[in-house]
Amino acid sequence: MRRPGGWWGRKSTPAKVETYTRWSYHFFALFECAMAGLPVAGRIGRLGPALAALLLLLVAAHSAVCAVTASRALDWLRGRRDQPLRLLWVLGALTAVVAVTVVAVSEHRPADEDTGSTAGGIFGIVLVFGLGNIALGVRSRRRVFASVVGFAAGAGLVSFPFGASGPTALAVAAAVLLGGGFLAFTSVFSVWLLNAVYELDEARETRTRLAVAEERLRFGRDLHDVMGRNLTVIALKSELAVQLAQRGRPEAVVQMVEVQRLAHEAQREVREVVRGYREADLAGELAGAQGVLTAAGIDCTVTGPATGLPAPVQSALGWVVREAATNVLRHGDARCCAVGLRRGEGRVVLTVENDGVPQTEGPGRGSGLVGLRERLAEIGGTLRAGPTGDGLFLLTAEVPLPAHSGEAPPAAAPAAHTPLPLSEVTP
Repeated sequence: MRRPGGWWGRKSTPAKVETYTRWSYHFFALFECAMAGLPVAGRIGRLGPALAALLLLLVAAHSAVCAVTASRALDWLRGRRDQPLRLLWVLGALTAVVAVTVVAVSEHRPADEDTGSTAGGIFGIVLVFGLGNIALGVRSRRRVFASVVGFAAGAGLVSFPFGASGPTALAVAAAVLLGGGFLAFTSVFSVWLLNAVYELDEARETRTRLAVAEERLRFGRDLHDVMGRNLTVIALKSELAVQLAQRGRPEAVVQMVEVQRLAHEAQREVREVVRGYREADLAGELAGAQGVLTAAGIDCTVTGPATGLPAPVQSALGWVVREAATNVLRHGDARCCAVGLRRGEGRVVLTVENDGVPQTEGPGRGSGLVGLRERLAEIGGTLRAGPTGDGLFLLTAEVPLPAHSGEAPPAAAPAAHTPLPLSEVTP
């Protein structure tokens, strides 16, 4: 499961697909230049230096314009620039000029079979690759189909003035229709695939944000239900105490004592809400992480029993699973993820290993992992996270188990049980 590093490893999946598509069309341009130029270079003696130079110049110019058009068209598809209409017209006109020129050259040397075959090869190659690159910069599928049909019909018609027979002209038109149609279809499919990959990536990010927003709303509703009633009663009793105090009535002290009791009760209820919010069920978190990662296209496997652990251990490890799954989705480009849980020698060990190594962060950085270390430290646990050196990222959490079921795990250091900020809420 090794992954390439450097600039390629830092790219997201949509950016990799876009880079692959862009360089594929640049390779097509080089392939066109090689297919049409090598036969000319190998027959310079028979063609003559002047004619060979003319043909090579036409092929090189057409290949260069194809490469530039493909790059500008992809930028337009991603919304980075306007549609390159002028460049598309230039490519279409240059394709027609090259095709007519090579046919004219072939007809002016009817006795030279090398010239005729070379010119015919350039004629077909230029039309096919020109069509493929023009289709990349056209959004309407009808216009792409019309371009393919128009180029094929034009290729057949151009053959008649230069003495081609009817079957020959029909064969030329059919060849351009099939070759140009195939490359145009490839361009249309490449555009559809690139847009689909970007849309899927945006949908995954949107789903993550919605999950975080939903969890914040749930916490807000619970907090409102607990605090709303208590704060209303505290406000009313405070107003009553003020009025009684202004009249010099001793009942004001009784009302303020009641306000104090209600305030302590509200504080206790808020702590219960936060404590319930912070507790996580390990089995539920493992199932949820596996479902979310699988839905995101990541092959996730979970091994080891999650039952029979004390509640504090399950809660702490559940948060580790939640944070680890979030990091796999947000900070890497993983294809596989393995979650393992094992018990032995008075400790329980949770490991999360994936092949999406973050290239821009050092090992163990980030507020989420810092919060996990603090949470595990409260029950004597430890957390290690970082690349393993073989293209994998490994997170390991170890928590000691109590000697008896009613005994709490030893804490490494006393720590205040404060709730996490809402910014650290993870789906």
